Amino acid sequence: MDLINEKAIEAYVKNFNFKQMLIVPAILLLISLSILAYTTITTGTPIELGMEFKGGTAIVFDSDKTPDQLKAEFQAYPLIQAREYGGSGRKLIQFGPMKESEMNEVTRRINSEYTNIEIRQMGEVVSQSLQGQAVQAVIFSFIGMALVVFIIFRTFIPSIAVVVSAFADIAFAAAMMDVFGIVLSLGTVAALLMLIGYSVDTDILLTTRLLKRKGELGDKIKDAMKTGLTMTTTTLAALVALFLVSSGSYLVSTFTRIDIIRDISVVLIFGLIADIINTWMTNVGILKWYIERGTPEKRIEKPKRKGQRA
Repeated sequence: MDLINEKAIEAYVKNFNFKQMLIVPAILLLISLSILAYTTITTGTPIELGMEFKGGTAIVFDSDKTPDQLKAEFQAYPLIQAREYGGSGRKLIQFGPMKESEMNEVTRRINSEYTNIEIRQMGEVVSQSLQGQAVQAVIFSFIGMALVVFIIFRTFIPSIAVVVSAFADIAFAAAMMDVFGIVLSLGTVAALLMLIGYSVDTDILLTTRLLKRKGELGDKIKDAMKTGLTMTTTTLAALVALFLVSSGSYLVSTFTRIDIIRDISVVLIFGLIADIINTWMTNVGILKWYIERGTPEKRIEKPKRKGQRA
């Protein structure tokens, strides 16, 4: 059985018009932006900031208590999270910025009740510097992406379609981070930057095949979808495997839980799910409308022969 159903793709291309293709992506983008807006209103940022960007203290220790019990025990302090850490009874609790007196109380309490303790602190000044660098990295990535796309295609609407699709992918992945309680860390920032690359890859594949190849429009869309969906589904399979291995302590007690790898894989999984929708609905719909309106493809497709005059 083929991984990609050609008949289903052909029926989709023939039976759905521009407006119908945009309904689902528009709803998804609206939901994503609503979640990000709500998080901004309640927390001050679109995504909950991790210790690298907010500052604070992370303490790792051995304990038989559950994360919920630890949350109740330290609720009087600015607790950000309490969770399992690598299996074998290790726990991690993370606090936001605290006064010196509060920090001394927490440290004294941890030292008196628990063993095998590790304490990590991140200053507010360093955190704000990292936060600014992360924002700049995302902004410059988008600007660079837009410039490269415009240089390649030199037409406004296809270039905008690529940028809009990439933005929608990032918005959905960020919204799912809020829904599932994944904080913004250096690792998840790297995942969002990788997601820009994944998104642009499939969008450029689609746009190149539709604008620079000869043939019927429906056949070109079908061929691009077969290639692109195969690429994305194989990547998704690898990321699901990565997620299962990094979350292995839930499934096999001898496995080590690797939270940063798990968070990266979750962000990329949600981003690629959004990419399937935004590339093969939003971008296909825009390009189909653009080409059917009589865009002069011929001047792009057919190179001049050697010695031929303009």
